[in-house]
Amino acid sequence: MLPIVVIAGRPNVGKSTLFNKLAGRRSALVSDTPGVTRDRKDAEAMLRGRLVRLIDTAGLEEAAPDTLPGRMRASSEAAVAHADLVLFVIDARAGVTPADAHFAAWLRRQGRPVLLIANKAEGRTGAAAALEAYSLGLGDPLAVSAEHGEGLAQLMAEIADRVPAPSEAASDEERPLKLAIVGRPNAGKSTLLNRLLGEERMITGPEPGLTRDAVAVRLHDADGRAIELVDTAGLRKRARIEQPLEKMSVSAAIEALKMAEVVVLAVDAAEGIHEQDLQIGRLIEREGRACVLALTKWDAVADRSVTGRAIADRLETSLTQMKGIPVVTLSGLTGQGVDKLLPAVRAAHEVWNSRVATGELNRWFEGALERHQPPLVQGRRLKLRYITQAKARPPTFIVFGTRAEQTPEDYQRYLVNSMRETFHLPGTPIRLQFRGTKNPYAEE
Repeated sequence: MLPIVVIAGRPNVGKSTLFNKLAGRRSALVSDTPGVTRDRKDAEAMLRGRLVRLIDTAGLEEAAPDTLPGRMRASSEAAVAHADLVLFVIDARAGVTPADAHFAAWLRRQGRPVLLIANKAEGRTGAAAALEAYSLGLGDPLAVSAEHGEGLAQLMAEIADRVPAPSEAASDEERPLKLAIVGRPNAGKSTLLNRLLGEERMITGPEPGLTRDAVAVRLHDADGRAIELVDTAGLRKRARIEQPLEKMSVSAAIEALKMAEVVVLAVDAAEGIHEQDLQIGRLIEREGRACVLALTKWDAVADRSVTGRAIADRLETSLTQMKGIPVVTLSGLTGQGVDKLLPAVRAAHEVWNSRVATGELNRWFEGALERHQPPLVQGRRLKLRYITQAKARPPTFIVFGTRAEQTPEDYQRYLVNSMRETFHLPGTPIRLQFRGTKNPYAEE
């Protein structure tokens, strides 16, 4: 296991900016709006030759447990409980506030190693203000400016000196399957992730749009194989996205989708498939990702047979590019059907990685041409000669022939559907490219 370094503090003291600087990339959303971070965000970082797992947390606030700030605080406290080192961040420009003093006293009771960070300490004024942090009783404060990069070299050295050495098992762990959960707001994505993890890792509740950032976690399936799972913010219609923060959230969700190998499209089964669900499905297909459809909140569906048929019919007519997409009915709240999801993800990943032998592929191709010969284009019939697979992930094939690049879309769909059925490639995107060959008699 890698040593865990948790960044904690009250809202808007610059925790996410510091997280991004230490991680060496823009991973967490950053805004002047307090409370942007709601869920724990983690990333691996190399700090002075020491590999650590950084965790960004929501701001610590005094609030009732059943409120959103209360649930955010509980998530942050859970992260602190497992930390090898806590970076307690205060705003040097604002000075030590009563909230800082309250949570510093709470941290002292947790018995975890703490490094006090006075952030936003630009220039002499900020460094002088950082001296006030001695009153918190957490040792020597380290003055930094995450935004301007001041003091970060010393901070990295301090972290490397204070964290324990990682275990040997962490260095040889297998490359995980990259999985993203996407869907409209309030489709049950975070509840599903919590059920898969067996802990309240993500903030959940009746309020739509709770998840703002793309949050990655690591888990293992029943066979012990690693999966890197990313929960994302809900994707609404572009016309309805007005706030800059939501635009950043949507951008992070789409980026997570592009980086994934398999995407779970979460659909609220009680509401059925909306046009926005189909648009997300088409985006997954355009990006060439394998896909599994998760019908969430299945426990709330009154007539399951009618709902199942209606959804299957809608997929058949409106998402033909991914014909045969695997569908898993489940409830993240009760756990019903959740055990079927990861096996379906593994199966979809195998299909996405499929390769077909060239000989077998061309025997199918000859049969497909005999059953339905290529069409006439400008009065002349296309001559499609042979096919080869260029790559997998997703399965991509190239058809060669005279004027092959002029093949109409309906004939391309015929070939894709026939190939999908013959080689058992359900649900995965199939790329079919056409390349013309020179006719040696064209100039005679």
